[in-house]
Amino acid sequence: LTDVYSSSPALGRYFRSAQVVHFSNENSTVFYQLVFSVPPSTEGFMENTMNPDFIRNVLRQNIYDED
Repeated sequence: LTDVYSSSPALGRYFRSAQVVHFSNENSTVFYQLVFSVPPSTEGFMENTMNPDFIRNVLRQNIYDED
């Protein structure tokens, strides 16, 4: 995850770290905490760039690009 987000054109400059919060062998589920350093509030920044769907889609696109 660190490589994905730190090299992202959209999020790389804001990304600081990723760490595993919880891992379950039972169902192969991993919960991560992603840390971003965001600039002072600008119109639409948090709603668009830091939108959870957008952040998830950056990872999704990276997975698709590897296929």
